[in-house]
Amino acid sequence: MRIVGLSGSLSRASRTTSLVEDMVCRLAIQLGPAQTRLVEVAALAPALAGTLHPRDALPALYNAFAALRTADVLVVGTPVQKGSYTGLLKHFLDLLDPDDLAGKVVVLAATGAAGDQLPVIDHQLRPLFSYFGTHTVPTGLFARDGDFQLGGDGGFELTAAGPRAQADRIAEEVARLTRGALSGAVAVA
Repeated sequence: MRIVGLSGSLSRASRTTSLVEDMVCRLAIQLGPAQTRLVEVAALAPALAGTLHPRDALPALYNAFAALRTADVLVVGTPVQKGSYTGLLKHFLDLLDPDDLAGKVVVLAATGAAGDQLPVIDHQLRPLFSYFGTHTVPTGLFARDGDFQLGGDGGFELTAAGPRAQADRIAEEVARLTRGALSGAVAVA
């Protein structure tokens, strides 16, 4: 089992990256032995800036695309900025061939300052990943800035009970979906 997290955050130490990492860890525990990887678009920004076509991708970008192509499960997270996902995440995904993600199970996640930002997950991310032919998990994961505490290493830790319970529920949904998707049929909950 290969689980890849994709953080659309524009900064390296972010709540979004922490949320994606947390979800990847939960999935690795839930699904058993797994190889995990984190792809951060912030780290790829210099390579993305000059790339207008996949054939022009620098090695770091090519390796990130390869990680997504070989994943069984993706966890995609973005901060909500101006009511949408980040432009850098959009540019990264625009460089993928539509068939690159077909059939993969995808967890959609977002972080934001306040308010209910689930419309970003359901009205923007879900249709985008439908275009790629993925199996998105029915439940999206949203965490507010106040749901995190600053950790000793300078990173963030998801501490709020509500999003943590939601993440556990999503891990169970992924387990049901992967049993079907990896055997050739999508499991119905």
